[in-house]
Amino acid sequence: MRGLWLEGGRLTFRDDLPRPKPGPGEALLRVRLAGICATDLEMVKGYYPFTGVLGHEFVADVVSAPEAPAWEGRRVVGEINVTCGACAQCLAGRPTHCERRTVLGILGRDGVFAEYTTLPLANLHPAPAGVPDEVAVFTEPLAAALEVQQQVHIRPTDKVLVVGAGRLGQLVAWSLSLTGADVAAVVRHDRQVALLRPYRVTPLREQQVPRWSMDVVVEATGSPAGLALAKDAVHPRGVVVLKSTYAGQARVDLSRWVVDEVQMVGSRCGPFAPALRHWAATRLDPRPLIDAIYPLAEGVAAFAHAAQSGVFKVLLRP
Repeated sequence: MRGLWLEGGRLTFRDDLPRPKPGPGEALLRVRLAGICATDLEMVKGYYPFTGVLGHEFVADVVSAPEAPAWEGRRVVGEINVTCGACAQCLAGRPTHCERRTVLGILGRDGVFAEYTTLPLANLHPAPAGVPDEVAVFTEPLAAALEVQQQVHIRPTDKVLVVGAGRLGQLVAWSLSLTGADVAAVVRHDRQVALLRPYRVTPLREQQVPRWSMDVVVEATGSPAGLALAKDAVHPRGVVVLKSTYAGQARVDLSRWVVDEVQMVGSRCGPFAPALRHWAATRLDPRPLIDAIYPLAEGVAAFAHAAQSGVFKVLLRP
């Protein structure tokens, strides 16, 4: 099998990988399209120690499902956390924090930057007919964006700011705009402004962000500077949602957070079903975010492209 292999912080293309075999309750998937995200770029930098095939955003065909052959031939997307269902976190209704979980392309499980991958049937969702691969491949990041609304009650009267209008920040801002709230996003260049315009999200340059004025701020830059800006923008007793991961540490003056009684909410994976409903209803269209589609054999070059400043989504087509 061909795939992109990460080991010792070095990403290489290999054509000698063994094709994975589905375990109990799993399906073998042939990857149709996969997306490079900020987490993948940070994994190469050492955000989390990992050896194996990277990647977790995908759309695929079910090749075989020994325990449920009715799935075979279906086009699917899949949730990335594989859980045990028996630990304290799973039994308490927090399966994405399973004590024995593996995570597709991130923790203990090879990912989707390859011709084939495996996932439990319980993780799979059929991609709606009529939704192109180039849209379906964004299901995981849109689900992550929707997790903000799972965790924080966004009211139509709220003022919401998204700090960072990149790959994930755009999806966060677009989906928040559907709540009726007054949504703004911090931008750095004109293309970010153009992508926000169809969703009536107000673009703000960093110097235009009013201090102590926002009910909810979503930090999507993955940088200490973005976190500092989020804290300056949120009003006392407001909420800051941390939506990105990165290799490094941020120095935070916690006394300011305590005095202002600001809530900090970590936010990670989210619900797939509403993301798929958004695609099926054509409420959102992520295709303008696509900057390039590379064949798998050029995956290392694709990563270099995705890491360039101002680049949005780079896809791989195995």
